Amino acid sequence: MPAAGSGSRLGSGVPKQYLPLAGAPLIQHSLTTLTGHGDLTAVHVVLAPDDDRFEVDVPASLRTKVKALRCGGDSRAASVLNGLHAMAESVREDDWVLVHDAARPCLSSALLDRLLRALASDPVGGILALPVADTLKAADDDRRIVRTVDRAGLWQAQTPQMFRYGILRRALEAADADMVTDEASAVEALGQQPRLIEGDTTNLKVTYARDMILAELILRQRARSD
Repeated sequence: MPAAGSGSRLGSGVPKQYLPLAGAPLIQHSLTTLTGHGDLTAVHVVLAPDDDRFEVDVPASLRTKVKALRCGGDSRAASVLNGLHAMAESVREDDWVLVHDAARPCLSSALLDRLLRALASDPVGGILALPVADTLKAADDDRRIVRTVDRAGLWQAQTPQMFRYGILRRALEAADADMVTDEASAVEALGQQPRLIEGDTTNLKVTYARDMILAELILRQRARSD
């Protein structure tokens, strides 16, 4: 789980992953889902080298299955690759590795199950994603529409993204870290075709302040249902 960013677009002095959300730090929600799944043997969180909040904000009971790696880089891809290198002694080349955004706190156990079952025997791996439902517009520098983009066959990527350790490490080592926005694009550059597993709209990424409001509603409703 890359969690080395500052979350500047939220306009808060606190890194996004530690903002309070539904009674806990944002990062705690997805960590709870990941550590509670019996098929995952460990969770590695890639933090900024100067992160001084993780052990304070995340309960000790949750950290028993979590290893904090303070090796975050200047980009998401760099952080993930640094994390893969740091965990090299504890994994095999053909072990499955899932990469999940710390800023997606609403990942459910059911959605995680769907991904794991669908890709268990896949030769490449894949990602959670949603078919694009809205009409897409391409714009110029003045934000004027230049054309309507055909949405047929287009999907919006989510996380977790799931690949064999060796393939993912080699893909990120060969990629331009500044150009890679998710792990699947690096794997694609190796000539592979990751599989798309349909995700859920509730698995949203918190980017702006309004996203925190929606995530709070989702988590509180889920808690009431449970």
